[in-house]
Amino acid sequence: MRLRVAGVIVLLYAQPLTRIVQLTVDDVLHDGETTLLRLGEPASPVPVPVAALLLAYIQDRDNMNTATNQASRWLFPGRRAGQPARPDHLSALLGGIGIPVAAARGAAVRQQLLELPAPVVADALGYHDKTTSRLLRETGGTWSRYAAGDHTRSPAGWAPHPLADG
Repeated sequence: MRLRVAGVIVLLYAQPLTRIVQLTVDDVLHDGETTLLRLGEPASPVPVPVAALLLAYIQDRDNMNTATNQASRWLFPGRRAGQPARPDHLSALLGGIGIPVAAARGAAVRQQLLELPAPVVADALGYHDKTTSRLLRETGGTWSRYAAGDHTRSPAGWAPHPLADG
């Protein structure tokens, strides 16, 4: 189950393993109905089937039976006391089940950029906006004119053109 959860986070959220192993159980927000994963701001929604897998995994994480790890908050606790799993070890395990982490992560972020504006992807997944903008250009996405910000309000001093209604 550990590899499924790590693989899903790579494939859905384009996260590097160095960041995935730093996640804690406190980064999984669950209010009884909705599950969110705190990767950026705002936290990212977790699809229902993945949420069920993630919540079940949290209840039965690996490496929790040793006296030094029983209270570990790491989502992926390591074998050493107080330490998360090692990213290189997790990468090898994922590769062993057919998930090439670097390629999967690159494909996932590029897919997100084809569906959402680069600033939205950057905020939601915790990427730098320059990185997502560069990847968008490389991918050939069409969100080049998206303006970040609150689109529900008109700018100060703005008034509709008098001929706009008629």
